[in-house]
Amino acid sequence: MRSWKILLCGFALAASAAPALANSQFEFLAAPQINLSLVYRLDKLTGDVIACKFALNPNKTEVEAGAYGVTLCYRGGEGATKQEPGDYGLIATRHEQEGGVFRVDYRTGALSICYLYFQREKQGDREIVVDQYVVCTPSFK
Repeated sequence: MRSWKILLCGFALAASAAPALANSQFEFLAAPQINLSLVYRLDKLTGDVIACKFALNPNKTEVEAGAYGVTLCYRGGEGATKQEPGDYGLIATRHEQEGGVFRVDYRTGALSICYLYFQREKQGDREIVVDQYVVCTPSFK
């Protein structure tokens, strides 16, 4: 009899944990561009957006035994950091060459476009990328 009570308690705990997992604080969405290994992470409460991608280990030219690659993440820059509290989500277009995603606030209807920004500097005859980070346009209602 006691084992049945323990089993029932276990089922009750599992059932109560399922909604908590469904209401997680973060949302993840891959960029729609088909040749881009980039995933956006959104804090659904604050609107903060970062992006991560697969990268090769430094000084490696391919993935091989002992060189599995690394996760390279980019911080949030202008417009991509903490916003007014809301109920934020990410939406991708269906355009296969689009690297950005829309950040929407389901409470207010506001939306902005977020994308990976390449900060460039001219050095001599060429430009080089000196920093990369996620930026988002101002929200539009």
